[in-house]
Amino acid sequence: MNTQFLIGGIIGAVAITAIGAVAAYQVIDSKNYAEVVSATPTSKTVSVAREECNEQLVAVPTPVKDEKQIAGTVAGAIIGGVLGSQVGGGSGKKIATVAGAAAGGYAGNKVQENIQEKNTHEEYRTVCKTAYDTHEESTGYDVAYLVDGQQRVVHMDHDPGDRIAIEEGQPVLNP
Repeated sequence: MNTQFLIGGIIGAVAITAIGAVAAYQVIDSKNYAEVVSATPTSKTVSVAREECNEQLVAVPTPVKDEKQIAGTVAGAIIGGVLGSQVGGGSGKKIATVAGAAAGGYAGNKVQENIQEKNTHEEYRTVCKTAYDTHEESTGYDVAYLVDGQQRVVHMDHDPGDRIAIEEGQPVLNP
């Protein structure tokens, strides 16, 4: 019976020592780690530009032969001069003729300019514009953890799991 008692005592002592060592290790180990409360994924929206082209029917100005609208100016001046000469008499008639020619020349110029601006034809042209494709990209995790009963938050590039390593009171971000 003494032998069994001795063997039982030795086994008990070994078990108590092992349990104590594990408990001590957990206490020491818990000082090197903090409990993770949450790990929330974060992301950002990324926009990528691309060129988008297609054929479209567009109105194109027809090239003009008389860029200075000389024909319209001359025709307007002649018509204005003729109409001005119908007004008044004597020197007033001369003034009315000159004023009519000047006003008619200006009006003829503007009429021809307006006609030329509206003179267009349609043709197919390649029309391009910038389009944007967007997608979400992961930026990491906002990790909330407990150190000495206080909750803190840190941004990490990975999910740390249930605990986070701590050195000198600060989280180890890249273990």
